[in-house]
Amino acid sequence: MQQEIVTIVSGLPRSGTSMMMKILETGGMEVLTDNLRTADEDNPKGYYEFERVKQLKEDIVWLDDAKGKVVKIISALLKDLPSNYTYKVIFMLRKMEEILASQKKMLIRRGEPTDNTSDEKMTEVFTNHLKQIETWIDQQKNINVLYIKYHEVLENPNENIRKVNEFLGNILDEEKMKSAVDQNLYRNRR
Repeated sequence: MQQEIVTIVSGLPRSGTSMMMKILETGGMEVLTDNLRTADEDNPKGYYEFERVKQLKEDIVWLDDAKGKVVKIISALLKDLPSNYTYKVIFMLRKMEEILASQKKMLIRRGEPTDNTSDEKMTEVFTNHLKQIETWIDQQKNINVLYIKYHEVLENPNENIRKVNEFLGNILDEEKMKSAVDQNLYRNRR
C-alpha cells in the first residue's frame, strides 16, 4: 500500500526538512529530488529539493512518480496538493527563534538584506501560517500527518526515529536512520 502513497516532508524553511529527508534516505526510502540545489554551508548534507514542486498549482504530472517515495514540499505549498492522491506528511517543527536565526545567517552569507522585516513580525506571520496550515491539514481526508520537533530528533533520536518509521509502516532501517542525525548541524540554538 505504501507504493500508492506520496510521502512528504514539510515545514517552514529552515525547520529541519533537509535533515529529515537525509534520515529517510539513509533509512532506505527513495527520495524525489533533482539535485539542482547543491549542498553548501547552510545545508552541508544537501537540500533535497525538487524544482517542479514550486509549480505545484500548474504541474502535478510528477506526483505519479512520487508514489512510494518522499519529496520535500514547504508548508506554504501544501494547499496546492491535488486531493486525488493520498499523502503522509512528516511536518517538521522548530523553535521560531532558531528558524529566524538560521534564516538570518543564510541571508548574510548570500549578501542579502536581513532587516526588511522584524523578527517580531516574522514570528507573527509564521505562527499564523502554521495555525492555518495545521487547521487545513486536519480537514483533509487524504492526508495523514506526523508532527516532529527538530530539537527532539537531535535530543532523542531513538524515540523520534521510531515514531517516524512507525508512521511510515515500519519499512525503514532505524539504525541507519539514527546515523544520519548530526548533532554538529544544530548550530542556531538560542
